[in-house]
Amino acid sequence: MLKLSFRERIIELLMTSSEPLSVNEIARSLEIDPSQSWEIYDHLEHVARTVRAKYGKLLLMDPPYCKKCGYIFKDLKKPKKPSRCPRCGSEWIEPPRFIIK
Repeated sequence: MLKLSFRERIIELLMTSSEPLSVNEIARSLEIDPSQSWEIYDHLEHVARTVRAKYGKLLLMDPPYCKKCGYIFKDLKKPKKPSRCPRCGSEWIEPPRFIIK
């Protein structure tokens, strides 16, 4: 039996998920220490390229948004959870969610 790499496990999880998952949900599903979940953001950039080239699919992201004022972070160049809202300054940010379609 082949052992899947960390990125392959992320791909498998996001391809089989019925709804988009946050990085914390991905970490829990893959039994990763939540304090290390920031590493998943780095892997997601590579996952996006891999699924496009290998499977002809896309890594889709529901963008993060401010829970206080509703500001949506549409122009992110990399997958990440912003630390504060540029409109109201709140740190109450809903993280991005990811799925492969």
